[in-house]
Formats: sequence, structure tokens, C-alpha cells
Amino acid sequence: MPEINAHNFREQIKELSGEDVGKCTAGCPVAVDMDYVPNQVMQLIRMNEKDCLLKANTFWFCAACQTCSARCPEDIDIAKIMNTLRRLAADDTINVQAKKIPKLNREFLESIRMFGRVYELGMVMKYNLMTGQPLKDVSLAPALFSKGKIGLLPHRVKGLDQVKKIIKEGKKF
Repeated sequence: MPEINAHNFREQIKELSGEDVGKCTAGCPVAVDMDYVPNQVMQLIRMNEKDCLLKANTFWFCAACQTCSARCPEDIDIAKIMNTLRRLAADDTINVQAKKIPKLNREFLESIRMFGRVYELGMVMKYNLMTGQPLKDVSLAPALFSKGKIGLLPHRVKGLDQVKKIIKEGKKF
């Protein structure tokens, strides 16, 4: 992947996503949790504010629901740009937190592959070990167990072979 600098960030986004940024007025259902809403992201890209943008949480919160893309008056696939920003942040050294996200994703999918659904306790324990924080959130466990929110043992779904087949097919993409 070519190196990105502050002067060619917009061109890099255009090259990787196939989308040019425009003015965005679309509504985003998860914007309330974002550092920058989609129209601000487009503005930051136009201004070549790479460092500012890649440090943000915005593209990690993007649900890729396509609401912004569907409502965009300039017919820009904003969700595709958000995905491109995720890829860039994961490859970049600016956002250290971004390095943990692929690990969580990997554990999430592995849990589904093994059991057909998420085994929360096992997934969180593996993730915390992988990220060097084995006791993180351990104080929450008693309340979660007592309220039946998580179980000690995993539950397997019927048709687990079908789930494994779907995951195997999905890896192609």
C-alpha cells in the first residue's frame, strides 16, 4: 500500500475506495457515538486531515448500514469510504487502539465457528489474554452471571455444519 501523507490523503481515499468525497448531509443512525459525523469525515478528507481522522473512532462505529450512501445526494458510497478508513487505520501506526479490533473480530468469528453463536465468556477471556489485559472487566462477571447474561459453558446451535460452511464461504470475500 503506498504511503499516505497529508497532501495526498484525499487522492489515496479515492484510489482505494473508488469514491471521491463530496458534501454530505446524510443521516447516520450511529452518529451520536462518533467523534465526527459522516459530513465532517468528508470535510476532513477534503482538508487532507489524515492524522486527525485516523485517530478518530468514527469509522470503527460505522455499522456499514448504507443509510448514508443511500441518502447521499451526490451518489457517493460513504460506507465504502468508511471501510477504506478502517483499513488505513489498521495499517497505520497512529491509532494504536485499532490494532486490537481485528483481534476482537477474529475471536468473535472463531466463537461463532466453534459453537454456531457467540460464547461471550470464552471470547472475552481469549481477547483479554491476547491484548495483555487478562483481568480486564473481571469485576463485571459476578453481576453478569447472577443475572443470567452470560453462561459458564458455551451452547452449540443445531446445524453447526451449516454455520461452518457459511463462514468458510465468507472467507473468500
